[in-house]
Amino acid sequence: MRLRILGAAALIVSAAVHGYLWFDGVRNQSVGPMFLVNVVAGVVIAVMLLRWEHWVPAFLTLGFGGATLGAFIISTTVGLLGIKSQWSGLAVFLAAAAEIVCIVVGATLLLRARSFSTHLSPTGATPATPATRGRHAS
Repeated sequence: MRLRILGAAALIVSAAVHGYLWFDGVRNQSVGPMFLVNVVAGVVIAVMLLRWEHWVPAFLTLGFGGATLGAFIISTTVGLLGIKSQWSGLAVFLAAAAEIVCIVVGATLLLRARSFSTHLSPTGATPATPATRGRHAS
């Protein structure tokens, strides 16, 4: 649960930074609507991550971090929708760090969910013993 709390905190930090930047004038740029979507998505995914013990919120956390950080990297290298950003300012580094945490937490939770599910049989019962593996019990 600690990992989920860390991921939710990172999602909220990224959403808060994008909300701050949206109110600081980004809303008047071509990327403004994406910043607003980022705010809403970050909050919704954070709530899902804390309330739903499933692989879907982990997947969304990983995707959120990767897509958001990826979009920023694109905007600093070649530009995104006519906007060319720079790696400067506290908000930029705070959001980037939060998005890296989202990527790590999401990937870790997904790997844990995968390793847990491979230890269960398709019916949800305990794995078959070596003597009955591959044979019917009838």
